[in-house]
Order: sequence, then C-alpha cells, then structure tokens
Amino acid sequence: MRTLIRHATVVNGTGEPARTADVVVEDDRIARVTAGQAHLAERTFDRVIDATGKVLSPGFIDMHAHSDLQLLIRPDHYAKLSQGVTTELLGQDGLSYAPVDDATLAGVREKIAGWNENPPDFNFSWRTVGEYLDRLDQGVATNVAYLIPQGTLRALVMGFAEGPATPAQVRRMQQVIAESMAQGAVGMSSGLTYTPGMYASTSELVALCRTVAELGGFYAPHHRSYGKGALEAYQEMIDVARASGCALHLSHATMNFAVNKGRAGELLELLDAALDDGVNITLDTYPYLPGATTLSAILPSWASSGGTQDTLSRLRDPATLERIRIDVEVNGSDGCHGVVAEWETLEISGTQNPRLDAQVGKTIAQIATESGRAPFEVFTEILLEDRLATGILQHVGHEENVRAIMTHRAHTGGSDGILVGAKPHPRSWGTFPRYLGHYCRELGLLTLEETVHHLTGRPAARLKLDRRGLVRAGHAADLVIFDPLTILDTATFADARQPAAGIEYVFVNGALAIDDGSPTGALAGRALRRTADGPTRAT
Repeated sequence: MRTLIRHATVVNGTGEPARTADVVVEDDRIARVTAGQAHLAERTFDRVIDATGKVLSPGFIDMHAHSDLQLLIRPDHYAKLSQGVTTELLGQDGLSYAPVDDATLAGVREKIAGWNENPPDFNFSWRTVGEYLDRLDQGVATNVAYLIPQGTLRALVMGFAEGPATPAQVRRMQQVIAESMAQGAVGMSSGLTYTPGMYASTSELVALCRTVAELGGFYAPHHRSYGKGALEAYQEMIDVARASGCALHLSHATMNFAVNKGRAGELLELLDAALDDGVNITLDTYPYLPGATTLSAILPSWASSGGTQDTLSRLRDPATLERIRIDVEVNGSDGCHGVVAEWETLEISGTQNPRLDAQVGKTIAQIATESGRAPFEVFTEILLEDRLATGILQHVGHEENVRAIMTHRAHTGGSDGILVGAKPHPRSWGTFPRYLGHYCRELGLLTLEETVHHLTGRPAARLKLDRRGLVRAGHAADLVIFDPLTILDTATFADARQPAAGIEYVFVNGALAIDDGSPTGALAGRALRRTADGPTRAT
C-alpha cells in the first residue's frame, strides 16, 4: 500500500519549526518526506490525501495508560485512536496481569477490577510478560510497550500481605525482572499508595531498580504521596534513581489536595536540581484537575493487606472498622496520600454491582446526605456491596499546578485513562486534543512544535523506540493528521465517551485506523519489546 499525503504542515516531533512537505507512506514505513516542488505522480499511489492547511505529526504516545485488558476486550479501542494515540505504555502503577501465576492473577484481577473490569469468561492465556506481548501481537489497535508492575511482582514472589522482603525474595524478584525484560519489558512501575507494592522499603526498590538499570530500562513510580508529604515522596524516588543508577519517569507528576495548592514551583525546583546533577528524569501529566482511582485505594495499607476477602472481612469487623475510620477520617490514611478523606471530593464513576448504578455521578457526601447516613458508613457499604471494585473521580487538583508542570523540560503526556465505568474520567478520551486545543492553541502555554514534541519525540526517546516518534524517512508510519484550528477535546465529565474534534486521519504502522474522521477497525498495532541490543521495537 502506497499513500501520498500532499501539502501537509509537518511538525516532525523534534521541536523544530513546522514546514510544508509531501509525505509518502509505503506499507508500514515513512518512505519519503519531500519539501519544495518535487514532482510525485499521484497516479502511482493507491491513496492520495490532500492535507493542505492540516498538521501531520507523529502519532501520540500515551506514557500512562490502563488499557491492559480493554485493548483485548474491546479491540476497536476508539477512545485512544480517536485522539491520535498510536502507542501506549502499559503495566502502570505497579499492578497488571503479567508476570503472574494462577494465584497472583486471581488476586490482581480482583484488585484492579475498577481499572479494567474482571470479565469472568475472558481467557487469560498468558502468565509471563513475553506471553502477554505475544497475545497483543495477535491483533490490537495501538502499539504497546510494557512495564513490569512491581506490586504484581511482589505478590508473585511473596503474596499480597505486608512485610519486608527477605534477601532471598529480593533476589527472586530481581531474577523475574531479568526474565521479563529479556522477554521485552522496557522497565518497571510501582504503585506506592496501592498494596502490595507500597509495602516495599526504599532499599528494596533500590535493589530492584539496580537490576532494571543494568538491563537498560527505566523506573516509572506512582510514588508514596501526591498529598501530604508529596515533595518528600518525590525526593525518595530521586534518591532511588540516584542510588540505583536507574532512569526515572515520574507517573502523573501532580501536586494535589489543598496542602499543595500553588506548590508546583517547589517540585520543579527539586527536579531541576536533580537533572542538573545528572539524574535521568522524565515525567508525565494529564491536563485535568481531578484524578481517578478506586474507592478502596482510600483505605489504609494495613487494612488492604492480603487479598480482597481479607479486606472485606476487616470491613465487617466492628472493632477493626473503627480503627479504619480513625485512619481515614482523623489521621489521614497512607492510601489517601496522608490526607483526611474529603467526602465531597470523592465521586463514584463506576461500579461492578448493578444495584449500585444509581450512585454513579454522586459524591460520598451527597449519597450520605440523601440517605441520612454518615459518609464513612456510605463508604464502607459501597466497598462491601461492590467487593472493592468501585471506581471514583477524586476532585483534588489545582489549575496553576497543572499549567506549571506541563511546561517543564522533562514533561510528556499521559492520559492515566481508565476506560471502564458508567462515568469515566474524560482524560480517557480527551487528553491529547486537550493539550493541543486548549493549552496550546487557546492558552498559548506551549507552541505547536513544543506540544507535539512533548507528546511524541520526547516520550519516544524515553522508551528508546527504534525509528518511531518522528516524521522521518525510514521511521514507522505512526502518524496523525489534524486541523490545528479545530482540534479540541469534546469529552466532558458529564459525557466522557466523546471523540476529539479535528483529528481526521490516524495511521498505525502504515494502516489507516481513522480515515476521514471515522474508525476503520484496523488492528495494526504491535508489541514493542526491549531488545538485547538496546532499542525497543516490534519483533
């Protein structure tokens, strides 16, 4: 298949100024980028697209995605393709579906049902990272790179209970890291406000990251707090990177809750000092104020030790439940970033139990008022009725922090998109057009070239992608054509499942996944695997 894209304004992903050019796509590669008056006979091509007045850029790279199962369950993956995403980084926040054994898989499926659902009839045909990537290679909509989830890894080696790892257990985790990276993983993630990953000590993380570093990978932590003590939590991750020699990518690098209003500058000073001292750091953010997680994440870590059934048993025991209430409402639980639960900020976004459907879109405080019950009682009852699978929006962000962090020299874009639930966060559908439409065109925080670089070339470099992430001859034809005057997110908190405006064509490995604004159903994505010689590529 040969496609000619005529008269495009090429923003190539490097940050260099845009230029007008014709671009030739042959099969899965960019064959030619020709500026000026070069003559290309249209009759020799299978398809000609007139891109006059439109921008052609590399496909966007989602550096924080939770599509681990949804790519397979709903393979059209319109949420991501419709906003120009052609590559996603999975295995996030320390919890995903490989590497596992049967017992670990069962526990993980329950633990992150609020992120990906827990379909009872789905065939989890893999156990290792390599087998999972092989499954993706059977046909998915976007390219995928994968991080070893440290919480899953810890559960595989020592179960879901709290407690320090023994030297033998650390060695076993290092061995599994080496095996998983040999199979294609690009690094390791953590979710240090989620059990069981949060039970790891700093020294344990350093030991694991040392192995990741030796194999050329990077560490992508959701660190221990985005609320109380957030700067100290960021500093711990910098210390881990420094001590282990591991490159660091900070996941959804926000400063949230009332205690951090207007404090983004302090974070950026911390990062700049480390960067100037030679620490290899990048970060991602989403361009919205609320976060999204599970309602069970608000629990203190001790209450979530073990599996789902252990947690439910604690919630049914009156004495233990009172201890939980004190941590959540008085002390500030570690699961809630050290901050006392603010019930008016916790909005139900999705449930697995259909009897709870009427609560979607309401805050815990609102449900409590309507029912004449205490908020903590509502919180507990929902957790029990939904077996911990409830999704929430957490309205705790600050616009000034979001704007400051997205302009930083280490910044990339990540949706943190949870695609399930009756009322998902609009970032799942709108992150990348929101950067380009609202923050670039309307507010002018970044130039068009800078914004595209943040969303393409820079993350491609972090992932060590082999000839991807730029508009250059010989690179993979992961491309987006959009109207710079109309591109915008249309997804809202009231109606999140809405495609972007202004995105007209999306190519994944040379195949049109979005054609003149409509999905084609193409499943041209590939698993992008770390290779022994360094680059990350389809194999």
